[in-house]
Amino acid sequence: MTSKELLYVDDALGHALFLSNQCQQAVNSLQDPTLRKHAQQLVDENRRIFGCFYKLV
Repeated sequence: MTSKELLYVDDALGHALFLSNQCQQAVNSLQDPTLRKHAQQLVDENRRIFGCFYKLV
């Protein structure tokens, strides 16, 4: 993997982690069960994406 590709993967990891953290904050602050469930699904999906990118390294 080239250094440019590694920088891309590092950037993608950062974005996935940021989005996961933002969605987790939403889960913690939302009162509506439907919105909480949707936000939790986003947390799970971004953690899955993070894992996929992490495996590339």
